[in-house]
Amino acid sequence: MFPLYDTARSHKFPIINLTIIAINILAFFYELQMGSNVEQFIFQWGLTPGRFIADPANAWILIFSSMFLHGGWFHIINNMWVLFIFGDNVEARLGGFRYLIFYLLSGAAAGLMQVFILSSSDLPMIGASGAIAGVLGAYLVLYPRARVASLVPIFFIFTVIEIPAFVYLLFWFVSQLYSGLFAIQGGGASGIAWWAHIGGFIFGLVMVSFFRKKTEYRSY
Repeated sequence: MFPLYDTARSHKFPIINLTIIAINILAFFYELQMGSNVEQFIFQWGLTPGRFIADPANAWILIFSSMFLHGGWFHIINNMWVLFIFGDNVEARLGGFRYLIFYLLSGAAAGLMQVFILSSSDLPMIGASGAIAGVLGAYLVLYPRARVASLVPIFFIFTVIEIPAFVYLLFWFVSQLYSGLFAIQGGGASGIAWWAHIGGFIFGLVMVSFFRKKTEYRSY
């Protein structure tokens, strides 16, 4: 299922969400102009579990630098599109500054989960998907009754179907969990950091209540 749009409408301009998207895009274009040196750059600034475990005091910055790097056009387009769809509404409910901190901490929780599960890996992890997973977890709490218009293949024909947000997001999480467990059992050749997605989503699900703005009510 590929999301096209959601039915929840934000009445506030999502300056922080758009800024995060812009930074990711600029970082990706910076990678593109590096040519053959990009692999070395990714190994330097990506989050490698084994390197982090060996020297966390000097490698902690990689938790944050890695979430602004991407491995190709599909990687960044898919991530930024999902963030564009879901991030504006979460920012509206949290407020700009809280949303920024929440996003960064979601990405950190995602990276640390991947490090914990695959601590001996020597492959760098890059991408915003862990932080975006935190945004998805928050969206599930804040907008469970919204609907997500998704492109769904039915008998080789793609159809647009509006799916309740809680169904879409729970299905997404279960698929990540299944893939993560499969990877642990030796089937992890896809190169996708499934456990980062799982860690980010759980962080967003649990912690969004601590970040959301307190609503004031008046009695009449």
